[in-house]
Amino acid sequence: MHSDIAGRDGSKTAGIALMCAGVACLSINDALAKLLVAGYSPLQILFLRNVIALPFAILLALKMGGARALRSHKPAAHVLRGALWIAATVLFFTSFKTLELAEATALIFVAPLFITAMSALVLREHVGPRRWFAVCAGFAGVLIAVRPGAAAFQPASLLPVATAFLYAILMLGARWVDPRESPWTMLLYLTGTSAILSAVIVPFVWSPVRAGDLWLFAAIALFGTAGMTMMTQAFRLAPAAIVAPLDYSGIVWATALGWLIWNEVPVATTILGATVIIASGLYVIWRERKVDARP
Repeated sequence: MHSDIAGRDGSKTAGIALMCAGVACLSINDALAKLLVAGYSPLQILFLRNVIALPFAILLALKMGGARALRSHKPAAHVLRGALWIAATVLFFTSFKTLELAEATALIFVAPLFITAMSALVLREHVGPRRWFAVCAGFAGVLIAVRPGAAAFQPASLLPVATAFLYAILMLGARWVDPRESPWTMLLYLTGTSAILSAVIVPFVWSPVRAGDLWLFAAIALFGTAGMTMMTQAFRLAPAAIVAPLDYSGIVWATALGWLIWNEVPVATTILGATVIIASGLYVIWRERKVDARP
């Protein structure tokens, strides 16, 4: 009895640690992308990251799921999700040319609110008035951060919001994938299809890779793959209600990295908007878990 409890507690602790580490890795991945967009197309960055990461994704899928993890029962679903992933990533990386890292990160956190809204409007799932209020409050936070109509408004601020919208479709699109497929298969095919699809377009935007930037491309592949792997494993070890809110720790990492590398200090409206967005997202997560727990 005591050993079972200790085991569950140990799994939760491991899940929390992996989620925190995974978010940190993805934040470093974003900072590396911001460094690279000064000299390369976002599509080229994505292509090289996926090409470098693909062998590791294959080995990871084999280790965690065996040979059957390499097989997909619905390849078309992965192709569509790969296209969405390319579009979302290119938009997000493009925003780094203009926006501070913390601002872009804060705005992408509206994704859970998009997921909730689309679940109700498209999938016809029940969403109560409290969650609708949280969704509206979150989008109000976006308006605070973006400041449309103000002199300081930047059209690039809409790119992370568009990224969040595509990311929400991508997450809901997980339902298109055959339920027999493991998270490792999904990770492998997301990496692989993105690499293949982007290879078709990347010759038109290709810039010669400078020798001094090779380590940056290797690092972005390492941190991007490690972050996604650790976050996937975190959801396997601990309840989603515990680990999902930790995703918002990314704003702390983004703020710290932006300050250390580019001396960026978020303005008051960005901080206020981010606070409203994160609070709304946390409430939506908490409310969904509470509703799901009802008998």
